[in-house]
Amino acid sequence: MIVGEGHTVLITGGAGFIGSNLAMRLLERGCRVRVLDSLERPGVERNLAWLTGAHGDRVEPLIADLRDSQAVARAVQGVDAAFHFAAQVAVTTSLADPASDFAINLAGTFALLEAMRRDRPGAPLIFASTNKVYGDLADLAFAQGDAGYTPADRALADHGVPESRPLDFHTPYGCSKGAADQYVLEYARSYAMPAAVLRMSCIYGERQMGTEDQGWVAHFLIRALAGETITLYGDGQQVRDICDVADTCAAYLAALERIDAIAGRAFNWGGGPDNAVSLLTLIDEIGRITGTPPRVTFDGWRAGDQRWFVADTRAADAALGLAPRKAWREGLRDLAAWLARSRETPATPAPVAPPAAAPAPEKVG
Repeated sequence: MIVGEGHTVLITGGAGFIGSNLAMRLLERGCRVRVLDSLERPGVERNLAWLTGAHGDRVEPLIADLRDSQAVARAVQGVDAAFHFAAQVAVTTSLADPASDFAINLAGTFALLEAMRRDRPGAPLIFASTNKVYGDLADLAFAQGDAGYTPADRALADHGVPESRPLDFHTPYGCSKGAADQYVLEYARSYAMPAAVLRMSCIYGERQMGTEDQGWVAHFLIRALAGETITLYGDGQQVRDICDVADTCAAYLAALERIDAIAGRAFNWGGGPDNAVSLLTLIDEIGRITGTPPRVTFDGWRAGDQRWFVADTRAADAALGLAPRKAWREGLRDLAAWLARSRETPATPAPVAPPAAAPAPEKVG
């Protein structure tokens, strides 16, 4: 489905990091974009102001919580497609408050699926899932070298984790996102809903409000630029494949354009083996960018943490016709430059619609 002028696209969590970047690309194509977001995450109101400042009333803010099923029902009215990013995004929060995690990530996704099935059954839905659906990969053997952990299995080391890897939900967050992932795929199968899933690895880039619990690449840079200490949980040898948000938006747009061919499928998405980097290696690179090695302290491992995760993106690349990703060092420098600029720019409040009645929000969007 090629969207453009005359189309209305819903983005849940549309004021968030990936959501706002994708919204801008859709707006530049001439779409109207309806943003369902609670604005609970600090800083995301600036993302919404960025969108409305550039595109005015073609941005339709609906400030509401994903747990408000009536707001969700209003959000889908008349939309031609939907991207679902709104979520409780932190493993730590899911452990502290599993009930809210369940209500947002699973019940909220179910409410969206039902609203789409009832009112917009032919409209495509693309869901942002997570690599946490594969658990902590504790059954794998790892070696530890200068570049961090690497699997003993040569095929895994060369290509990353494929979609054929068995699902293994760990932590309440893994369970809620994993169950939502499966519901989206089942609605595609049971109800012929044109829906697909991207299981994301570590995405970074402009407009990311990184925190210690989520968005670690931006968080490390924010701390370093402020001269503050970075805390590493574990030994810092953990390896992730990091992926620039521009490449990720290209993947989501391609998924929408090819939804007829990929409906009912889940794809692993990230930077792939070429962009696999250990936490300590990334911190060293931050020191080269800023000119000062960041201060680092260490703490214990956190529940469900994977010593290594690299996405095998060959299926996504083939199905979506994607170009190679931006190299991580280049992307890290781009993000550092954006963060430096954004620290110098005063916040502008976003014009928003009145909040819809909803339960007290908890890190949605």
